[in-house]
Amino acid sequence: MSGGVDSSVAAVLLHEQGYEIIGGMMSLWAEEGGPANRCCSPEATQGARELCENLGAPFHVFDYESEFKESVVDRFVAEYGRGRTPNPCLSCNRHLKFGLLLQKAKELGAPYLATGHYARVRRADSEYQLLRGVDPNKDQSYVLYMLGQEELKRLLLPLGEYAKEQVRRLARERGLPVADREESQEICFTMGDYRRFLSAQPDVVFEPGPIWDEEGRVLGEHKGLPAYTIGQREGLGIAAAHPLYVLEIDTERNALVVGPRGRLARIELRAGEVSFVSGKPPRSPMEITAKIRYRSTAVGATLTYLGQEEARVRFHEPQAAITPGQGVVFYSGEAVLGGGIIEEVG
Repeated sequence: MSGGVDSSVAAVLLHEQGYEIIGGMMSLWAEEGGPANRCCSPEATQGARELCENLGAPFHVFDYESEFKESVVDRFVAEYGRGRTPNPCLSCNRHLKFGLLLQKAKELGAPYLATGHYARVRRADSEYQLLRGVDPNKDQSYVLYMLGQEELKRLLLPLGEYAKEQVRRLARERGLPVADREESQEICFTMGDYRRFLSAQPDVVFEPGPIWDEEGRVLGEHKGLPAYTIGQREGLGIAAAHPLYVLEIDTERNALVVGPRGRLARIELRAGEVSFVSGKPPRSPMEITAKIRYRSTAVGATLTYLGQEEARVRFHEPQAAITPGQGVVFYSGEAVLGGGIIEEVG
């Protein structure tokens, strides 16, 4: 439970279906003076506790601050130090929500872990499948691609069949005070500006360097590579006849390479840390659709598994701003096949 509308409605729906509920909230690390973890602020914690009291359910807060700092925050910082753009939600889901928290549920005697994610679990024959949520604007299957058979068989996702506005309506009908609470779109452990957060980290160097065009001509000076990401247009400080975008982050030479938007398009990527929902790689090459970021559209591609948790994805049409450090997720229709972390772009 986060104290928000999604996890609150998920708990209520399961209670109404006859499940015995145990409420659990993770206490996670946040920078000093930060947002009090947003999802587990004193107000959110009290709201979740009161909901559990109304349901006659016990409520627990699990201290995972050190684990979150090591598995999520430190990796976030290290990835930016390498000139990459990580998605911390992927690390959190892999190591915290569906690692430590799933184990904690087992220790409490709960056969299932339930969350407020907008995705679905379906059993087909002897195999569990992870499916997109029915609301395309809210579908969160992208951030769950790392789940395998052991996780899915113990996972309940009560909101997967609902649209977000339906969930808010369910909350209003049940008099939940969080029914109209706005969602935070910011990184949960910073005070809003991740660049400011990174600049305060001892292992991240903000060293100014050159901004080049693709021919190697110096166009200006950047403020430090961690302040930029592939596809970025704003904040370059370059006067040009046409808009320029970050095409490459060259950590070896501490340089940014910029160019016109059309030069952002790439046809292929190599992914690492690849896993598959079924537990085994599909026959390849295989025709799939793939997403290269949470808010992107799934597009046609060919997946080739290379072994050693690596795969190559070649798109039918060039894709703009494929970004190392982000996740790439493989789909077959509405089912998630698996995914990995983008390592190289070609």
